Amino acid sequence: MKMLRYILFVLFIYQYSLANENILDQYPQSDLYSKPTEFIPGVFSAIGATAPPTYENSGHNNNLSFVVTSNGVVVINSGASFRLAKAIHHEIKQVTDQPVKLVINENGQGHAMLGNSYWSRIGVDIIAHEDAILEVEENAYQILERMKRYNKEKAVGTTVVPANISFSDKYLFNIGGVDFEVLHLGEAHGPGDTQVWIPEWSLMISGDIAFHERMLPVFENTCTSCWVETWQTAFAPLNPLYIIPGHGHPTNLPQVEKYTLGYLLDLRSKIQSHIDSGGDLSSAYFVDQQKWKTLDTFEELAKKNAGRVFEEMEWE
Repeated sequence: MKMLRYILFVLFIYQYSLANENILDQYPQSDLYSKPTEFIPGVFSAIGATAPPTYENSGHNNNLSFVVTSNGVVVINSGASFRLAKAIHHEIKQVTDQPVKLVINENGQGHAMLGNSYWSRIGVDIIAHEDAILEVEENAYQILERMKRYNKEKAVGTTVVPANISFSDKYLFNIGGVDFEVLHLGEAHGPGDTQVWIPEWSLMISGDIAFHERMLPVFENTCTSCWVETWQTAFAPLNPLYIIPGHGHPTNLPQVEKYTLGYLLDLRSKIQSHIDSGGDLSSAYFVDQQKWKTLDTFEELAKKNAGRVFEEMEWE
């Protein structure tokens, strides 16, 4: 079985070219940007656009994954709207008669949790880290209104519903003989970053701790030094064979390490040199990031990231 999983993993990787934020909707008959594909046996992911959320991609710009077991389905990320959650449920029904037993929100961002309104309506439990739930509760209006602005009539039916189950460090459960570990390995991309680890399969559904095809965003509440520490002390030591990141196609640890840890270390080094030479915020935006220009969303994020890392490191 392990060999079969690895063969399917290799075939999956070679089946797809690298993501490109200019690729149009790959599944026009659905609100989903792409049809879910079986990554390894029983593990499916609908790969989102590696672009900002738009009306055209219905806000499906992250990965919506699910794991099918002999006694139920576990969904990771509920999607950016009621309609997206309903769309992924439709796809689940095409591959199994097993009911959805649990939905996991990988963080408190809209595209991870606004679909909770659908899943809660049909009685499915939803779990999220306590910090992600707090972020949702504090920013509910802004999260929902931001989605409504780009999604227009596609937002109809969507309300903010926080997860009804919370955890601090880890949440362990078994469904259909599969052991799931829902983890918060430490501070990284944003409040309540959550990873789903299935040790038996060496599979990590990493959420937004790991990027590789699009540039990672540094938010106002992102601690990049914490992200580096969490990666080096908690994430990398698990040494997963398979990784489904929050954005982009499934891949492996060396790939996400290059484009996540590598990018963070490089940008922090550039900003430190800038600070040491007396540089200010206005010029920090223009530190050299050309090494990473092939990543999707580079134009949208590179300068913002540099500015926010400067503001963080100025006081370290």
